[in-house]
Amino acid sequence: MKWKADWGLRARMGFTMFLLFALYLVFAVILTESLGYASQLVFLVMGAVAFSQLFFSDKLALWSMGAHEVSEDEYPDLHATISRLSQQADLPKPKVAVAQTRVPNAFATGRSQKNSAVCVTTGLLQTLNQEELEGVLAHELAHVKNRDVMVMTIASFLSTIAFMIVRWGWLFSGGRDSRDGNQVPVFVAILASLVVWIISYFLIRALSRYREFAADRGGATITGKPSALASALLTIDGGMDRVPQEDLRETSEMNAFFIIPAKAGFISKLFSTHPSTEARVERLRDMEREMESY
Repeated sequence: MKWKADWGLRARMGFTMFLLFALYLVFAVILTESLGYASQLVFLVMGAVAFSQLFFSDKLALWSMGAHEVSEDEYPDLHATISRLSQQADLPKPKVAVAQTRVPNAFATGRSQKNSAVCVTTGLLQTLNQEELEGVLAHELAHVKNRDVMVMTIASFLSTIAFMIVRWGWLFSGGRDSRDGNQVPVFVAILASLVVWIISYFLIRALSRYREFAADRGGATITGKPSALASALLTIDGGMDRVPQEDLRETSEMNAFFIIPAKAGFISKLFSTHPSTEARVERLRDMEREMESY
């Protein structure tokens, strides 16, 4: 089914991307002026790292979760559901993977629509009913359709460079005495990197939250059942409280990918990459009401 675009949400994502672009443009100029030719080496090395992460994102994400690709013989119902939803979303069928963990969650990864994977945990399969599972899988397919892995990798590229300079920038001084004037440009680069990293940290998380709203909307459009995804989000959120803390900590590094982050403390909630479950459910219920009025 087709559904009208949320232009308010698109405008917020566009404005956030514009702020990131402007911030990074200023940062690139400062870095070039302060580090000279050394900045080219930084961009080259980090560009190679970012490209590698993007190119192998599906394998890295599955490996970090201890997940493995499963065949149709192993999980016939899961494959059938993803095949049908992929057709409804006009997408190539992604690889299907399962992670053995009690944490009820799912994520999508991959550099493009043709090189993607959707992973669910055994905890999720044991927790949700069929309609809720379809809502979650459709949400993950919406991430694939929106190319969110590529978008977030590009958005965080210079932020990663800024972080590395803050951490290792002193190496560019070469251990020389500050009286020869060589330390000043390095200090400027480190200070600028710190400011850029802090600002981009919050902008990237804001962008991530907007893209979760967009994936919720896209997933509900694919299934035509916003209430099913809303119910799944509430079920997953409630199920987190029954998962042992050690399991939550083991999977916390994948929070940015998950449909709902594993709750691992107050700080992680404060700087979450996802909107609150309540806000997401409310938007889905609004969407359900709008659909019923047509």
